[in-house]
Amino acid sequence: MALNTGLDQFVVELYGTSRGQEFGLSCQQFAGMLQEIAGKYLPSQAAPPEIHGFYANLRVQELVLARACAAGHEKAWEIFMGRYRQKLYEIAGYVTKDASAARELADSTYADLFGMTAREGERVSKLASYTGRGSLEGWLRTVIAQEHVNRYRRQRRLVSLEEETEDGVQFATAEPEPVSNVDPRVEAATDEALAGLAPEDRFILASYFLDDRTLAEIARSLDVHESTISRRVGKLTKSLRKQVLATLVKRGLSRRQATEAVEVDVRDLRLHVRDSLQDGASQAFPKKKVEAPASEGSD
Repeated sequence: MALNTGLDQFVVELYGTSRGQEFGLSCQQFAGMLQEIAGKYLPSQAAPPEIHGFYANLRVQELVLARACAAGHEKAWEIFMGRYRQKLYEIAGYVTKDASAARELADSTYADLFGMTAREGERVSKLASYTGRGSLEGWLRTVIAQEHVNRYRRQRRLVSLEEETEDGVQFATAEPEPVSNVDPRVEAATDEALAGLAPEDRFILASYFLDDRTLAEIARSLDVHESTISRRVGKLTKSLRKQVLATLVKRGLSRRQATEAVEVDVRDLRLHVRDSLQDGASQAFPKKKVEAPASEGSD
C-alpha cells in the first residue's frame, strides 16, 4: 500500500518511536497498519494535514505492542503480561465485585486476548481489533465490561430446571406478565437505536438502569470520574430518544404522532428497553431514573 508522499517522513518518524522494529514489524507494515486504521475513521478524501493529525494522536507504542501480541510475538507477550496482567484482575474486580468471579472473568478475557480460538485454521486474538485511538488500558476495560455483560446473559439462559427446582422457583407464585401496549414501530425503533450503541455505552446503561449501580460504582469500574458517567448517561438517554423519534418519522409518523407514541407508552417501553438491553433481566428500571429518555428536551 503506497504512502501519501506528504506523510512519508512523518510515518518514518512515528515508526521510530513505536518500537515496531523490536517486534519484527517493518516500517512498510507499520505504514499499512496506520492507513488501515485511518480508512475506518477518516473520509476517503481526507487532506494530508487531517491524516497527519490523526496519526499524531494514535498511541503507536501501545498499538504496535497489541498487534505484535495478536501476531503471537513472544517478546511482545512478555511485555504485555508484565504491564497488564495484574490490571486485568483489578478491572475484573471492579466489574464483578467478587474475587472468584473476577479471576474467572480475567482469565477468560486473557484467553480471548491471547487467541485461544481459531478461525479458518488461524489463531484469532481480540488485540487485533485495537486501533490505538485510546489507551490500551481503557480498551481493555471496555473488553472486560462487555464480556461481563455477555457472561451475565449466557448464565441467565443456561440456568437449568434442576437449579430452579433446588431454589424453589417452580413453587413461587408467578407474577402476571405485563401486557405491553407499545406500538410495534416504537419497539422496532428502540431496538434499532440500542443495537447501534457501542459496547461500553450498553454496559453503562445496563449497569445504571438494570443492575441499579450508582454512578460512582460505574465510574470506578471504568476508571473515570463520576461526573463523566453522569454526563454520558444524560447524553445517551437524550440521544436514544432523538434516534427513536427520527426513526418513527422516517417510517411515516408525523413529528407529533411520534412524540405522542413515545410519551404515552413510556412505562411499557421501559420494560421493552430493559429486555432489549439484557435479554429479559428481571430488574426493572428504578422509576426515578427512567423518565429522562421520554421527557421533553431540546431536540
